[in-house]
Amino acid sequence: MSVVLVTGAGQGIGRSIALRLAADGHDIALVDINDKIDSVAEEVREKGRAATTFTADVSDRAQVFAAVEHAHNELGGFDVMINNAGIAQVAPLDDVRPEDTKKIWAVNVDGVLWGIQAAAAKFKALECKGKIVNASSIAGHDGFAMLGVYSATKFAVRALTQAAAKEYASHGITVNAYCPGVVGTDMWVTIDKRFAELTGAAEGETYDKFVGGIALGRAQTPEDVAAFVSYLAGPDSDYMTGQAPLIDGGLVFR
Repeated sequence: MSVVLVTGAGQGIGRSIALRLAADGHDIALVDINDKIDSVAEEVREKGRAATTFTADVSDRAQVFAAVEHAHNELGGFDVMINNAGIAQVAPLDDVRPEDTKKIWAVNVDGVLWGIQAAAAKFKALECKGKIVNASSIAGHDGFAMLGVYSATKFAVRALTQAAAKEYASHGITVNAYCPGVVGTDMWVTIDKRFAELTGAAEGETYDKFVGGIALGRAQTPEDVAAFVSYLAGPDSDYMTGQAPLIDGGLVFR
């Protein structure tokens, strides 16, 4: 089966993607900025698939290229890149300062760009068709108050996805994105607490408000997202490129 690299694989959506793709029969290279990936690697191996880990900061281009090289060398191939790593930022636009935009842009946008470059370079070197899958968001389709810069980064991921799909199609490389909604992860705990600090809302109130707007009536799980990424990483999506579908239970409609 194929070799898949997942960034931000130590927890949350990234961990669920890694485990789902392992269950699908892929070998997994797990990349994160901390050592949480070690326990996820063990979970992958328990599913009967090979796993390797690489500690990297995705905002550093050289480290992302090194992670791809590591995945290829350790697992004997390279077929799918999942640019999942990302961070959130909750702040009124009036309060945003240069250091704030620099950090989130470096991870959410530059990190995806470096991942696209590194994966495409390896696919070309191997003369193989490959898949690149990027993490966008419902905030990449709608700009949300207090999440303005975060929304801008996720809109940017959609733009990179479209441009890359056009540039690499002749090489047989597809590039798509996934756009989750309100997912019950540590990131949303942080977002909710920050909203509480800024607006005076009780902790949990903002989360409940967003969940209350979901047509299917429940918060999203990381496994919901991973199931869709499974499609994007597999052969059934071979004729799909440049797209960024919403997978949010019915919160933002397009």
